[in-house]
Amino acid sequence: MSRKMRKTINDLTQRSLITHNNPKSPISEQYRTIRTNIQFSSIDTHYQSIMVTSSSPGEGKSTTVANLAVVLAQQGKSVLLIDGDLRKPTVHYTFKVSNIQGITNVLTRQISLEDAALQTSVEDLSVLPSGPVPPNPSELLNSKSMEMLVEEAKSKYDYVLFDTPPVLAVTDAQVLANRCDGVVLVTSSGKTEKEAAIKAKELLDNANAKILGVVLNQKEMNENSYYYYYGAN
Repeated sequence: MSRKMRKTINDLTQRSLITHNNPKSPISEQYRTIRTNIQFSSIDTHYQSIMVTSSSPGEGKSTTVANLAVVLAQQGKSVLLIDGDLRKPTVHYTFKVSNIQGITNVLTRQISLEDAALQTSVEDLSVLPSGPVPPNPSELLNSKSMEMLVEEAKSKYDYVLFDTPPVLAVTDAQVLANRCDGVVLVTSSGKTEKEAAIKAKELLDNANAKILGVVLNQKEMNENSYYYYYGAN
């Protein structure tokens, strides 16, 4: 890899993990607002396992779930971020960890969750990367092993977050939504089509998902306005 390419990847990582690299920024504050809204919605039901997805690619779901994981860990909560996007994984890039082993190895019982989970540079935050890309992502995510993994992770961590493929691209997100306590849907201003967002919500509803709210990003607003908006159901 060239020096220029390494610098580009590092720059992107710095920007994507803004809650860690610049915790006092207005954008970081909005991630904390998302965290607060989720926790307030948990008064009667504790949403411990949370999936973050979008309707289509490029809407910011991976950046959102990574920063949500960071702000939860900054509260002193033990957090595990699982890369459930077994087709185009990115968590290992964001947190600069190895992707030699990961969730696919755990699901096929080649390695334990304890051995596969990697501590990040963020205190109290571990990640479970994707591992080798499998030929059958949907089947793996819909397996009994996946059900057992979710329960084991919940017994070891205060919060378990999942990054997944977009809802309209493949069925993976619908499969995982049914296994998680709650779902956050990410949309992008000027990019997410209304019909796509509605269709994504319908598919999640059909999967019996509990949609906690919607994150709107890339919204152009004045300098005194917030970058992210979170609306609870």
